[in-house]
Amino acid sequence: YKIFGPGNQYVTVAKQLATQFGVAIDMPAGPSELLVVADDSAVPSFVASDLLSQAEHGVDSQVILVSTSKKMIAAVEQEVQAQLQVLPRKSIAEKSIANSKLIYVDNHQTALELIDEYGPEHLIICTENQDFYIDNIANAGSVFIGNYTPESAGDYASGTNHTLPTNGFAKNYSGVHLDSFMKSMTFQKVSKQGIQSIGRTIEIMAEAEGLQAHKNAVTLRLSSL
Repeated sequence: YKIFGPGNQYVTVAKQLATQFGVAIDMPAGPSELLVVADDSAVPSFVASDLLSQAEHGVDSQVILVSTSKKMIAAVEQEVQAQLQVLPRKSIAEKSIANSKLIYVDNHQTALELIDEYGPEHLIICTENQDFYIDNIANAGSVFIGNYTPESAGDYASGTNHTLPTNGFAKNYSGVHLDSFMKSMTFQKVSKQGIQSIGRTIEIMAEAEGLQAHKNAVTLRLSSL
């Protein structure tokens, strides 16, 4: 059996506990995360709406803005407060926002290093030098590129799966995809010519590991040829 799907911190812990009883899981996928990296080319109202789109999930959601522009940070903070007032889930979102971060960095390299260390579930890139991040980012569950690519698109319509690793697990896991629902086996058949070709290599490696029976399984076959 294999359990699929995201959830809150209780679901994540339950899935991890289930693995102790022979049940597989897709990945640890807990409370929602979103990191937006933005410079002065971003649209503050768009960025604020993206941050709130994850904040409204739950009080334990985390949203982060990383920016090379103090002006952008100030504008986004103002927009967040304005948009927050009209949300039906305001009480939830504002608690999440209270635990979230607006981070100023001097340059894009520092921003990249921070993002990779954090390993966000969702990463939105709203910068002029998008290709810098696209070419160099290593740890993120799903990446959204440009001012007109909200995280909501990934949730509902753009085609990517939004069951994604959280809590830094983007460093170790990928999001759910078709292969997640399958398992594979390997098959091999070695001919007489094949064992003659690779046999000596196997013997040397087995002997180096001190596994004499491994070596013998090959040596006996080579001796029979």
